[in-house]
Amino acid sequence: MIPAPDSPPPHQESSTPLGWWRRWWRRLPPSRQDRFATLAPLLSVLLFLSAIVVAITYLRYEELDREQEAVTRDVEYAQQRLRLRLLERQEQLMRLAREVDNKEINTEEFEFQAETLISQFPELQAITWIDGHRTVQASYASPSAPAASNHPQSSLLSSADMDGSFELARDLRQPVYSRPIGEEPRLASLILQVPLTEQGRFAGTVMGEYSVDGLMRFGMPPEVMSRYAVALMDDRGRVLAGNLQSPSTVLRLLPWSAQPMEHEVPVSPVGNGLILKAQGYRTSQDIVGSGFIWVIGALSALTVWMLLGTWRHTRRRVQAQQALMAETNFRRAMENSMLTGMRALDMQGRITYVNPAFCSMTGWTESELVGRTAPFPYWPQDDHDQLAARLEDELSGRSTPGGFEVRVQRRDGSIFDARMYVSPLIDPNGHQTGWMTSMTDITEPKRIREELSASYERFTTVLESLDAAVSVAPLGSDEMLFANKMYRLWFGTRGQGHRQLVDRAGNQPTTASPDNGDAVDAFAGMPTDALTDAGAENAEVFVEDLDRWLEVRTRYLTWVDGRLAQMVIASDITPRRNAEEQAARQAERAQTASRLITMGEMASSVAHELNQPLTAISNYCHGMISRLKEQRITEEDMLAALEKTARQAQRAGQIIQRIRAFVKRSEPNPMPSDVAQMVSNAIELADIELRRQQVRLSPYVAARLPSLMVDPILIEQVLINLLKNAGEAILQAGRAPGERYIELRVGPRRIEEQQVVEFSVRDSGRGVPAEMIERIYEAFYSTKSEGMGIGLKLCRSIVESHHGRMQVQNIYNGEEVVGCCFSFWIPVQSRLVAESGRAASAASLTDNERAR
Repeated sequence: MIPAPDSPPPHQESSTPLGWWRRWWRRLPPSRQDRFATLAPLLSVLLFLSAIVVAITYLRYEELDREQEAVTRDVEYAQQRLRLRLLERQEQLMRLAREVDNKEINTEEFEFQAETLISQFPELQAITWIDGHRTVQASYASPSAPAASNHPQSSLLSSADMDGSFELARDLRQPVYSRPIGEEPRLASLILQVPLTEQGRFAGTVMGEYSVDGLMRFGMPPEVMSRYAVALMDDRGRVLAGNLQSPSTVLRLLPWSAQPMEHEVPVSPVGNGLILKAQGYRTSQDIVGSGFIWVIGALSALTVWMLLGTWRHTRRRVQAQQALMAETNFRRAMENSMLTGMRALDMQGRITYVNPAFCSMTGWTESELVGRTAPFPYWPQDDHDQLAARLEDELSGRSTPGGFEVRVQRRDGSIFDARMYVSPLIDPNGHQTGWMTSMTDITEPKRIREELSASYERFTTVLESLDAAVSVAPLGSDEMLFANKMYRLWFGTRGQGHRQLVDRAGNQPTTASPDNGDAVDAFAGMPTDALTDAGAENAEVFVEDLDRWLEVRTRYLTWVDGRLAQMVIASDITPRRNAEEQAARQAERAQTASRLITMGEMASSVAHELNQPLTAISNYCHGMISRLKEQRITEEDMLAALEKTARQAQRAGQIIQRIRAFVKRSEPNPMPSDVAQMVSNAIELADIELRRQQVRLSPYVAARLPSLMVDPILIEQVLINLLKNAGEAILQAGRAPGERYIELRVGPRRIEEQQVVEFSVRDSGRGVPAEMIERIYEAFYSTKSEGMGIGLKLCRSIVESHHGRMQVQNIYNGEEVVGCCFSFWIPVQSRLVAESGRAASAASLTDNERAR
């Protein structure tokens, strides 16, 4: 910019860089001055053009990165939707397979359920029941499916054989997806093999056929389909469903012109055999961006020409404008930085000015407020009369100097409290032209004051309602700083009771010398500033005057006036002491009786279980007697009948032997125990009751589990109690027979930096109410009307005696509780040995309860 004609004095001009520059400029001839004056704006425009080009290029590449991220995010979202849909169909086929495993349905019911699933979910083309010899037992195919799907015996079985999915499902005993099958890519299908088991043996599969095109049409989110060209491809790159754009040659007028964005990801749980790929639609050749650059160049050239024509005419005007703008910006900055709302009224009560803070408070813009008269839009409807009277006082000069509180309504209808201060508005001539009002939002301070007041009332109410005596007194003084209602009821209003409790608590054997009667506090000798950070002292004392046992807790604190004080909280524990003594007397009798509770509750089921082999023995014996009398039995038939009779007798003897081993235990005996054997023994007894309740038990025990140093009978007792509780919970929930199941899972885990074996029991009941979860381990607390409330407490005691932990959590499906899971773990490297295990588990064996 050409310097102004006004210049500083010569002695200052010569000593500053600006003076040197001015002298150099004045020595130049006018032609060179014009040349430099023209070159500077031209250079600025060129730099501006370069900056615009760089900025547009950067922003374009940023946009391309965002588009790529959007494509990746949307493809991942679509893949998750496909995955969830496949998992839902897989779960339904697994549920159908479980019903086949349990022989709950026949072939006709299988075809009916298959037809229902296919009609509900169009991506399913066919569902087939195949036995272990690859013979189709039942099948149903969609009428709209290709001809190959209507003949699964010839097409799907051969495809599954070629793919190996049938053998893989048989070996893994888990659902297995095949690679996309079909010579015609557009008619390709996907096969899911769900294994069937019968008594632990592979019994075939339930085979579901998915249409890849159906997965695309019904499983792909519409919003993704509308934004991208989406296709499902196999691992060979063939398009099975959907469409992809062919590579197109885009005229690259600018460096950032690129091919459409694309992303691909394997579809889980199918794996790499099915790939989801999406391409962003790109039809533009970026002509707009290229043209924008050329337009900027042309405008820059035009700007250079205009600068040359207007430079001399605008120089002085720019200087004046800059000075005026600096002053205006300074004043505007002061107004905008204020947090107090300002409003100006003329003598007639019309709004002439509001600052941004006032507009921000009320939600109304300056244009909407300026020129308005009462009633103003920020007045609440119910306060119009009151605020109109306030405005009249304000215009009459009768406002109070300390301000006044009003309610203000924002534009959205919300109300806040404000305090307004009014002062006269005086012009430069000394005449009053109106009134200036400042408004401050006091909603938060008022709320804090109200909350503090309410908090103090609540605090006082809580302390007065406590069933414990609370008192605070300064050290070495009988003055009472605070005493609640219970303290005043027991000791009155004087401080002797406080001092008596402190002395009695301090004279306990842990804090006083037996040789003298001086009360020595445990914190004696500590620095004063550290006393308030120390913990509380607890002591149990007996007060003869009250004939009560009190638990006394003392703590040092700094009172509100800075004095060091001591707080005493005395709680009446007389009922607890009496209950502990009574519990100790009754514990021995309860421990003896609790061992037989579980077997007593299972007596009917055990009798039914024993009745079956005994009835079979009786039938075999009567049959042999009848045939012997008629001389119609051969030696081979006689031998076979006797063998069957012996097996039934052996079965009855095993049941009785297990019951005797379970009930007649005398002392704990930790020993290296096989986990699978303990689980098998527990299931053998618990399954008797579960079968009577029509509850299906699904055990899973991991292979090659290490031996545990435990008492096997105690661990079996925990498992039987948890399984029995789970069956009763399902029965109480009123579940249908098909929904009554329990899962018992045993496997290795690493918890708390150690290797453990975890046992978990999951049921399909109603779960444990949230308010009862914390209490279910309490003694004599039960969620059952006929329960004694000692089973789970005993279970946790047994687990903790083996250095393990037990926990419970509900199983949710959304917000609905669909079951409960009790789990516990036992460390592999146990600290139990035979002697210590016998001592740690003595209480559990004497309290041998097995009922909740």
